[in-house]
Amino acid sequence: MKKGILVILILALLAVLWGMKIYNGLVSQQEAVETAVGNVQTAYQKRADLIPNLVATVKNYAEYEAGTLTAVVEARAKATATTLDASNLTEENMKAFQAAQDEMSGALSRLLVTVEQYPDLKANQNYLDLQSQLEACENTIANARREFNETAKAYNTAVRRFPANIVANMFGFDKKPYFEASEAAQQAPDVKDLFE
Repeated sequence: MKKGILVILILALLAVLWGMKIYNGLVSQQEAVETAVGNVQTAYQKRADLIPNLVATVKNYAEYEAGTLTAVVEARAKATATTLDASNLTEENMKAFQAAQDEMSGALSRLLVTVEQYPDLKANQNYLDLQSQLEACENTIANARREFNETAKAYNTAVRRFPANIVANMFGFDKKPYFEASEAAQQAPDVKDLFE
């Protein structure tokens, strides 16, 4: 009888240790997802921080583009006001964040197209530096989003695998959404005007 109780206690202890190991692994992966979210937001913030300098530089040359400059400033304000809460990553929150960032990307694209009409501005060293920094930011954003998606995939896989899914369900480890390409990015650009 004592031997049976000892076996049950040992099995219970092993089950607890197994559960702790899985739980701690899920916590580590959840923290990695939250870190990746922070990296994405930092990359977007760095881009947003360049906007005032870019707008000021363009404003000095392109005085007739007030509407475009206003759109960029408004899109920046909206994008910086929309943040992701790493502890509450839902598809809706992710879509709202991405929509605000896409709006800023669109406004920046329109601004950069407008700049093409101002050769003096395109030759300005300050503008060229800002444009280079902006391009570097876009690359950083793309890398941060890719790394987030990879981290979220590893976490989501761990949460769904058996038997870890039992522990995940018991302690509320939910699947995380991914960054998706914007609808504009999924369509090929119309380049026929470039050759006319």
